[in-house]
Amino acid sequence: MKFIDEAIITVLSGKGGPGCVSFRRERFIEKGGPNGGDGGDGGSVIFKTVSSKRTLFDVRRQKFIRAANGAPGEGSNRHGRNGEDRIVELPAGTLITDADTGDVIADLTQPGQEFIVAKGGIGGRGNKRFTTSTNRAPRYAQPGMPGVELNLKLELKLIADVGIVGLPNAGKSTLISVISSARPKIADYPFTTLTPSIGMVQPDFGEPFAVADIPGLIEGAHEGTGLGVRFLKHVERTGILLHLIDVSKVNPESPLDDFNLINRELSLYSPLLAKKKQIVVLNKTDISDTESKVKAFIHAYTTAKYCDSPKSSQLDSTETKDSETTNSDILAISAATGKGTRKLVAELARRIASQPDISPKTDS
Repeated sequence: MKFIDEAIITVLSGKGGPGCVSFRRERFIEKGGPNGGDGGDGGSVIFKTVSSKRTLFDVRRQKFIRAANGAPGEGSNRHGRNGEDRIVELPAGTLITDADTGDVIADLTQPGQEFIVAKGGIGGRGNKRFTTSTNRAPRYAQPGMPGVELNLKLELKLIADVGIVGLPNAGKSTLISVISSARPKIADYPFTTLTPSIGMVQPDFGEPFAVADIPGLIEGAHEGTGLGVRFLKHVERTGILLHLIDVSKVNPESPLDDFNLINRELSLYSPLLAKKKQIVVLNKTDISDTESKVKAFIHAYTTAKYCDSPKSSQLDSTETKDSETTNSDILAISAATGKGTRKLVAELARRIASQPDISPKTDS
């Protein structure tokens, strides 16, 4: 199924059925009186998030979604049948806005949420309802109320505890395939990952957590260059950013170039993204001549004071030799061989467990 993360649709709730004008007429009964029943209420259009949906593909195909109208009232005080609600299943993380005004209507972030986006019209009252002491034979009834029509924009923003960002070919797909059950496409060319994917990670200790592989970003992504803003929005809902860097391509003379490029694109897209906690992961340490590049990056990183605690950023000499780990903010791994990935998973689990407020944000 193709990954669809945006859809423009029109929804229309059902109109209420009209009330009935009717009089009781039976043999040998001289004064029957009014007995017109009420019309049924129109059906509502209801959005419901379910874990089985991962894209907006099904909704985008429909374009126009409507609920059933209420049935008219009948004689003998019979109430018209209510219109059937139209329940539309959506993936969790769907933002609903008015396509005409841009106003946010609802933000459905959790599975099992229900939201009545267009309430059905109320059914009209039958003439029996209007009987009074001075008007014992009313000959009128109410029409049903009309339904509600809305043009909506649905936008899916993936929800995950950890979002992996980095330049194309940094090894994001390989890493998520190693630490989770996700199996994204992996190849040696830019933009291998054309759609975001989520994998569940089971650490040795603690609760499982979700990791999102965000497609490669490049310079100008916030303006739409490359895969552009299409996937930057998915970063907004992640709790922690795992900034993956291909250490084999680090320039020892200016080791932070790629790191700064991605951070600049994140901050230009949304200042909120620049404030998210990051764990920097230097990947591809299995490639020869990368040990010196790891040291150069860490030195530049700590000197520039990107870490909250510069003192904790010092690389232990033993750890430098192993090229496995530096500190809680910088880790060096090889996703291809699995070296250091277990410690990475443990560190992510620790952060998620120790910071309850790191759960997926709902910035819109």
